[in-house]
Amino acid sequence: MLFTIVVSYLPYTLVTAFTPGPNNIVALYAISQKGWKKGKDILLGIGAGFLCVMLLCGLFCYELAKYVPSIAGILKYAGAAYIVYLAVHVARSKPEAEERREMSFFKGFLLEFVNVKIILYAITVFTGYVLPYEATLLDVLFHAVMLTGIGLAGNLAWAAAGGIFQKLLKKYYLPFNLTMAAILIWCAVQLIFDL
Repeated sequence: MLFTIVVSYLPYTLVTAFTPGPNNIVALYAISQKGWKKGKDILLGIGAGFLCVMLLCGLFCYELAKYVPSIAGILKYAGAAYIVYLAVHVARSKPEAEERREMSFFKGFLLEFVNVKIILYAITVFTGYVLPYEATLLDVLFHAVMLTGIGLAGNLAWAAAGGIFQKLLKKYYLPFNLTMAAILIWCAVQLIFDL
């Protein structure tokens, strides 16, 4: 049964994990600007925050389902506002100025709690695939870890792209930053208008 459930949600989770979203854009940006050594803090924060959100969604999914319309509405706008903040920060930054700013664990961790994409990702998987078939706390914890692993695979793939193209992206930082900012703005628009 466990294998069947994982296989049933795998296509959805893989598509969601590897498509552009706030985590993936921030991971690509952090590694392209800072490299792996200095960018690792924000990636660790994203990972820790992702796991916390998956655990919270798994543990409280039945309660959240009762309140999804009101919570989703609030989180949608809060998440969109934070994503726009990230877009402005990315668009205005320069490699030289960015060297003084830390891409901190806390910033990556906080991103997860306003990232509506992963909250809806968790709610969708738990309510649609896991909870109708799994009833124990251990099963919920297992799937939370599994969902985190899949999500982080997407983040690391985007971070690796940033690492591979680091020199090129630093040389052409302005078009790259504007493109990344535009993608983040598009993520915010998608959240607000449910595109």
